[in-house]
Amino acid sequence: MDGHLLNHSMFETLMDNLQEGVYFVDTERNIQYWNKGAERITGYSRAEVLGRCCASNILNHINQEGVQLCTGDCPLKLSIQDGQPRRSEVYLRHKEGHRLPVVVWTSPIWNEEGVIVGALESFTDMAVNLVAFERIAELEAQALMCPLTLVANRRYADRFLEEKFSEWERYQRSFGVAFVDVDHFKKVNDRFGHATGDVVLKMIAQTLKGALRSFDFVARWGGEEFLIVLPAQNLEELAKTADRLRILVLNTSRQTSNDRIQVTISVGAALVRDDDTVSTLISRADNCMYHSKDAGRNLVTVDDFEDR
Repeated sequence: MDGHLLNHSMFETLMDNLQEGVYFVDTERNIQYWNKGAERITGYSRAEVLGRCCASNILNHINQEGVQLCTGDCPLKLSIQDGQPRRSEVYLRHKEGHRLPVVVWTSPIWNEEGVIVGALESFTDMAVNLVAFERIAELEAQALMCPLTLVANRRYADRFLEEKFSEWERYQRSFGVAFVDVDHFKKVNDRFGHATGDVVLKMIAQTLKGALRSFDFVARWGGEEFLIVLPAQNLEELAKTADRLRILVLNTSRQTSNDRIQVTISVGAALVRDDDTVSTLISRADNCMYHSKDAGRNLVTVDDFEDR
């Protein structure tokens, strides 16, 4: 008995010292174990998830196209069905509401008779990397971060765009900008209050930041507007990335005491061209964003200047 307890204690210590999130489920996908890494990455404590079915959309996994996985082709469910391990790149929903990119590994668990009795899932936060930490340290040191959303502020966005234009003029390194505005944000503030509105802005900012690569750039431009700078060789590439961001925000939500708040964004995007300045590039993207608003919101409009 003592040996069993010692082994169990050692197992708990080992699992809880992993940086990765780890959890086990039975064949009905009821969560049987949840380590501290899973608590840290998702925001959900062990007590909040043990015994619950992961198909109840605790983490609400989606892929880049916004397809719901927890209620469909869940990698964990598939590993239980066919006994095969899998690797997937998905976006989970953090307890605070924002979308977080993670790499997920799923593996079946067999008993001594060779029967599958459950499965293990481990996941790693793709948004946590050294480049991101270095950028945050730089922004904090130079007061270039928006204190509410924890992304760059407009001052840093202006500086970053000047640098991108210098690279464009010297090396022809093509890039585009996406101008993002939160749809009906005034209604959120009016209904739920400005404190909740601030939470929603932070949620959206973290979703956008988590969906971008380390060399992409996102800043709060002002109010409920965000500016994103992306390396892009053509309009198709720019439009695809912008629409992925739109889909991720669409699948982001925050639970209040009585309601689940879900918002959308309207996006306008423009690719840099030879006669552009910082001002004209942003103006073209901004005009496209308003076109998305006029067309019904929750849309992406790209400035297709090549066809004019």
